[in-house]
Amino acid sequence: MFEDLRFPVLVAPMAGGPTTPELVAAVVEAGGSGFVAAGYLQADALAERIAKTRELTNGTFGVNLFVPGSRSTVDLGGYVERIRAEAGRYGAEPGEPRWDDDHYAAKVDLVVAERIPFVSFTFGLPAPEDVTRLHDAGSQVIATVTNPAEATRAAALGVDALCVQGFEAGAHRGLLADDPADPAGGPTYGLLALLRLVSAATELPLIATGGLVHGADVAAVLTAGAVAAQLGTAFLRADEAGTQPAHRRALAEGGRETTFTRAFSGRTARGMVNRFLSEHSATAPAAYPQVHHLTRPVRAAAGKAGDAEGLNLWAGQTYPVAPEGPAAEIFARLRTEAKEAVRRVRLD
Repeated sequence: MFEDLRFPVLVAPMAGGPTTPELVAAVVEAGGSGFVAAGYLQADALAERIAKTRELTNGTFGVNLFVPGSRSTVDLGGYVERIRAEAGRYGAEPGEPRWDDDHYAAKVDLVVAERIPFVSFTFGLPAPEDVTRLHDAGSQVIATVTNPAEATRAAALGVDALCVQGFEAGAHRGLLADDPADPAGGPTYGLLALLRLVSAATELPLIATGGLVHGADVAAVLTAGAVAAQLGTAFLRADEAGTQPAHRRALAEGGRETTFTRAFSGRTARGMVNRFLSEHSATAPAAYPQVHHLTRPVRAAAGKAGDAEGLNLWAGQTYPVAPEGPAAEIFARLRTEAKEAVRRVRLD
């Protein structure tokens, strides 16, 4: 699937701003690839980002889609009032806690029409007919999984590869079903353990993601059987990334622990601990995307004010040692580190 890459590193689809056409194109031009993040975008906005990425590179890249889940019936009244008080800190109003399908069908139509080379899915599995449509368009289909049971379900659907996400990963867990009774959303596996278990359950190509910020990490997962490594946190401080300034500062400062929370979106995600996360995690309902829409204006206001305590500071567990600089330089550094790591290993 990624045989033509000079180094099989992919930019993760960090929706909401961090993954930009400039970031994806820079890594493609350097010899890797990546995904345009379709989450939270309408189809026309996604079309613009695909077009912009194609303007910047003639190389191959993919698109990632969020699969809509069922509508939560949990009572949001208490949390709405909490977020109303939170919004008052910034002179803002909470958003409407509405459910939507993230314009999913229109975006599937778009990636089929655009003949995107590889399309990945998060938060669920595509319908069988959509897999067929994508295959007919020449696309390869990738499902994100977080445990062996999900991998077995995805393989039975006829996908071409699996993106295997360890619990070390920053931002949303790619759970097919987010267990509201479990703070972690469901069973948790470290990336290397998960690669081993999933490779025992299926022969599909595996893309490894979660906590990979150094070239030695990439070498480790490739040695463990992955065909590529998908990195998000490692590129959050890239010059081309759309990471908010307050988020960048928090990443650079380090010193914060990371943990799982539903406080910002209603879905389990890993972020740096800050005031918002600490004050609201215990009462946050498992209601995505209602909570996402509810808190979005508050997060936007906090970002405008430069207040990291009101932002969703998504980050993987290894964020304090993630690099910064131009994406091409980060990519080159990862490749050099991976080669050095392999040379250090002696098995004779």
